[in-house]
Amino acid sequence: MARIPYYEVENATGKHAELLGKLNPMLNIYKMLANSEQGAKGFLRMGNGLLYRCELNPVLRELAIIRVGRLSRTAYEVFQHERIGRDVGVSEEKIAALRDATIEAPAFDDNEKAVLRYTDDVVRNVRASDKTLKAVQAFLTPGALVELTLTIGYYMMVCRFLESMGVDGEEGQAEWLKTAKL
Repeated sequence: MARIPYYEVENATGKHAELLGKLNPMLNIYKMLANSEQGAKGFLRMGNGLLYRCELNPVLRELAIIRVGRLSRTAYEVFQHERIGRDVGVSEEKIAALRDATIEAPAFDDNEKAVLRYTDDVVRNVRASDKTLKAVQAFLTPGALVELTLTIGYYMMVCRFLESMGVDGEEGQAEWLKTAKL
């Protein structure tokens, strides 16, 4: 349940209305973000950059995002990114392994396991150990490694925003929660 009111999007004017008009569908996260015009603008710019303009493999990106959501126990984020993950090629077997919190599952190849270990390390310890950093450096370019780290940090922020503001789930999320094991 929302802890502060959602922004009434129909009241937006000027550039704020223009920005909000580009968001389709108008998800609850956007309605909450819209309470801060500049916050929403920066949030959306970085999020879009990480999702659509990076060299990091989208499957690795989505595995990391789903893992951040699970570690943060943020149903909204996991629900959204399981769907996005499927769209970019994350298999049901991998989604099921993440639901079972099994990052060492046979469903994951060695690179995916390294990304998941790195994600866990950054979320839990802030600074990744030399061991987990070296494991992802073995196959990611410096640019992709920076993008992975920014993605982990960004989605940690997203999860904290969603939970602190009490952003309500979207259509289908209540049914999904019955099997999601969060």
